[in-house]
Amino acid sequence: MRAVVQRVSHASVRVDGEVVGACGRGFLVLVGVGHEDTPETAERLAGKIARLRVFENDEGRFDHPLVDIGGEALVVSQFTLLANSRRQKGTRPSFSDAAPRERAEPLVQAFVDALRAEGVHVETGVFGARMEVELVNDGPVTLILDV
Repeated sequence: MRAVVQRVSHASVRVDGEVVGACGRGFLVLVGVGHEDTPETAERLAGKIARLRVFENDEGRFDHPLVDIGGEALVVSQFTLLANSRRQKGTRPSFSDAAPRERAEPLVQAFVDALRAEGVHVETGVFGARMEVELVNDGPVTLILDV
């Protein structure tokens, strides 16, 4: 699994003009699933994200994780994170490294469930939908995680 984690002051996702998920202070997590990923992969990624120490202490240093600050998460599935443009002769990326929907959707849900089990309030986009994501990146802080 691959995730792009952005520390946000707030974020939201719309489908057909309607807000389907939103969060306050915390993370916008864009998550992509590969062929080799398993429920254990999803659980490991959720634990890593819940405990990422990227929120400042009183001295301004990254010290606190999402779970300690009572932060929220907005999780949006994004198969394009598994894009590969290295093997291509042209400019169109290959998405063959992304798991098919029937495999990816339950693993995204397993990731969401595991993040909730860590004590994080989680909202989501709609798997497979065309979504519009708005965010205010706080910092900015953006991390790419592979597990």
